[in-house]
Amino acid sequence: MRSKITAPLVAALILLAGSAFTFIAAQNWNIADGYSVGFTSDDASGIFKGLKGTVAFDEQNPGASKFDVTVDVASINTGNGLQNKHARSDEWFDAAKYPVIHFSSRQVVKAGNAYEVTGDLDIHGVKKQVVIPFNFQKAAAGGVFTGKFTVNRNDYNLGKPGGDVGEVIKIDLSVPVSK
Repeated sequence: MRSKITAPLVAALILLAGSAFTFIAAQNWNIADGYSVGFTSDDASGIFKGLKGTVAFDEQNPGASKFDVTVDVASINTGNGLQNKHARSDEWFDAAKYPVIHFSSRQVVKAGNAYEVTGDLDIHGVKKQVVIPFNFQKAAAGGVFTGKFTVNRNDYNLGKPGGDVGEVIKIDLSVPVSK
């Protein structure tokens, strides 16, 4: 009698333990054309192109999600050729030495009706942890990530402290994705 009860119980425990360690993979998304990585301050504004990376996101299980993306620094466009050249110079982004801005997530969580991703933002050789609130609007075969956050350019040694450009830079993201 004891072995009849023990065998199913042991099998159930093994199945339960095995399922607890099953990795649930998030949906991999491809970054589609039409994305926008915009920035504004009191004195300068523009966009970056050259967004690449890995986007794995699951609305139902945000903890399984992962973002690892780069932006080509040389792709900066302020609408002014001279200003673009200055922004790429060693006084600002130093695109020759630091060719990409890199973001790698550590954690993605649901935050009300939206989400928050915490990760490392590496600009100009300085890595800082940031929290980026974002929304995801699912569409037929894809979706769009949108988010807004700010960075202090002095935290990343961009330009001279004070100077002609405001210290707080607003970042506005819109990233369409497809499966």
